[in-house]
Amino acid sequence: MTDTWRQNPVARFRQQGLPVAILLLALLLAWYGAAWALNAPGAIERVLPQDGAWTWRDLLEATMVMQRPLLPAPHQVALDLWSSLLDWPLDSPRNLLYHVAVTAESTLWGFVMGTLLGLLLSVCIVHSRTLDRALLPWIVASQTVPVLAIAPIVLVILGSLGFAGVAPKAVIAMYLCFFPVTVAMVQGLRSPQRIETEMLHTYAASRWQALWLLRLPAALPFLFPALRVGIAAGLVGAMVAELPTGAQAGLGARLLTGSYYGNTVQIWSALVMSALLGLTLTSVVAGVERVVLRHRSQA
Repeated sequence: MTDTWRQNPVARFRQQGLPVAILLLALLLAWYGAAWALNAPGAIERVLPQDGAWTWRDLLEATMVMQRPLLPAPHQVALDLWSSLLDWPLDSPRNLLYHVAVTAESTLWGFVMGTLLGLLLSVCIVHSRTLDRALLPWIVASQTVPVLAIAPIVLVILGSLGFAGVAPKAVIAMYLCFFPVTVAMVQGLRSPQRIETEMLHTYAASRWQALWLLRLPAALPFLFPALRVGIAAGLVGAMVAELPTGAQAGLGARLLTGSYYGNTVQIWSALVMSALLGLTLTSVVAGVERVVLRHRSQA
């Protein structure tokens, strides 16, 4: 039965693809409805004849083609994306992929640094009760400070030390990345049962041997979900870090320039592209997770 389902693409689509397609269709219809409702007052005031000689179809068409809509319609965002990606070279600031590359670089550097910091802190916390009591409350408290408040401070301090470009944005991304990794790894490193740890003690295993042979493998199922959350949070941090500096490149800078000039279509194009970038990054982490856990189960 399972093999037949796997070989039948129609059955697979009904089970997996159809619910997604229905949800996407519902979201598109809701988006079009919201665009019509929000843009209608502006269209009546600025686009349609003031003598009232227009029909509901004229109103509908006007709300779908406004130059500066309050909420752009999906096809307007799609056309802007298409124009940005194909009408300009990849190294042009008008191409969204150029901004995607800038933001992705900061995100990945922040993700790597946040993961390493989270792993280091979790190992220290698990192996020291003093650090557990001293560090963990402050780690939790650090996430109660809004990143919008911390970003300008970090950028000014690092700028005064001579750090510019990717480094300050990567630090902000790291600030959001390390927390889920730290909390998940503390739980994962403590997940082995007592009988397993006592067995290693009977073989006179050192703390580092117990960490490498028992605790780290047991923590892998906890680590990868945290990495997916961390890389998505890092993307948010990288985009937020681009806002207070008035950066000229990056998805955050694209949002900023769109808000300056009231170009809502550009803002929504950048938002859609950031969502696609986030999905891509989390999908890569999920792919690595499947490979690692499959290899671990076969070992």
